[in-house]
Amino acid sequence: MEMVMDRIVCCCILSFLMASGAFAQKSSVSTNVLDWSSLGTMNGGFSYSLSRHWSVTADVKYNPFSYDKGASHKRMQAKQQSYSAGTRYWPWHIYSGWWISGRIRYQEYNFGGVFSVKTSEGDRFGGGFGLGYTHMIHPHFNLELGAGLWGGYETYVTYACPVCGATIGKGSKFFILPSDAIFALAYVF
Repeated sequence: MEMVMDRIVCCCILSFLMASGAFAQKSSVSTNVLDWSSLGTMNGGFSYSLSRHWSVTADVKYNPFSYDKGASHKRMQAKQQSYSAGTRYWPWHIYSGWWISGRIRYQEYNFGGVFSVKTSEGDRFGGGFGLGYTHMIHPHFNLELGAGLWGGYETYVTYACPVCGATIGKGSKFFILPSDAIFALAYVF
């Protein structure tokens, strides 16, 4: 009886190891260091490979922080919540080498006090593309570099300063902006 149980346990362990080996290099999680340096924007990304050349991605960014500069009405903020989903095409192999991406994105933002006292808040929805390179540091760790553009439609309100609430403009418009300067660390599993 003990010998049968030992064989069952060994078969279960062997099956688990074979299944986890088959799943290797299929998914990754990442965080963009440059977003963290942008007034503390927390961020994370998830990627899943569909084939040798294609992966699907999902990214989230969140920043609830405001920073006082010390003087009255002197506040900096780059508040946002942003959600995106898209694909990446890898000419050589997933999670290694050059890639090109396309995505759709929604962003709610409140930005002001950084370059001027004017503050703008609103909602953006659109799509974009990016180019980049992924360097394999280790079989499970990658360094990603990239940049892109995105465009779409935006509704906004502009204020005279971050705290005064004096509205100086509002409306909606089409936009094209830089998207995701990437210097990211990724864990591949």
